[in-house]
Formats: sequence, structure tokens, C-alpha cells
Amino acid sequence: MVYELINTKGMLTRDIRLTTQLQSAAVSVMANIAEGFSRKTNKEFVQFLFISKSSAAEVQSHLYVALDQKYIFEDAFQKVYCQAEKVAKMISGFIKYLSSQPNKPNKPKQLKQPNQLK
Repeated sequence: MVYELINTKGMLTRDIRLTTQLQSAAVSVMANIAEGFSRKTNKEFVQFLFISKSSAAEVQSHLYVALDQKYIFEDAFQKVYCQAEKVAKMISGFIKYLSSQPNKPNKPKQLKQPNQLK
């Protein structure tokens, strides 16, 4: 949704720094989940989930700046802000679940090669 918002070619794209920070924060949400997933224990995974949740809050913060500067309209703000809020709540639920589980080493998963994805 963040990329969709930025690709509307509105006023937001004129503020390169804010646009870059907004994109980076959005990508960080997903990247930290992926990085945490590759860790050996649930405890390590949870640390990365907290970072991911913080990145979702950063997205929301940047959206406030964009709204205050009149780079985006209220409806676009609400749509992306609410999505970031949903993601943060899902991450919180996942943190709660993992924290309740024994801190055993995660079994490495065999990832499929691109030619096996069908």
C-alpha cells in the first residue's frame, strides 16, 4: 500500500527524503520478519518481530508528516495508517504466541527453489 500511495505521483513524491523513509520503514516491516524467521530460537525471532512492529509505527509516523504537509489526503492517510495498525496488531499476536512457546531451536526449513514453485 505504501508503494501504491507513493506511485500516485502526487505532492508526496516531491519530498524525496520522506518518500524514501516511508518506503524503507514499510520494507523493514517485512524484512525483519524474514530475518527473524531465519534465527535459531523463538526468543531471537521475537526480537526481530519487535523491530518489525516498530517499523510499522514508523510508517504511521511518516504518514502523519505527509498529512500535515498536505502531501496526501485524509482518505489515503486513513487507508494506509489503518493497514499499518492491523499489521502491528498481527505482529503483536505473533509475539505473544511465540513468547508462550518453549524456546527450542527452530528447525531449518527446506526452501523450494524458484523452479519448484508451481
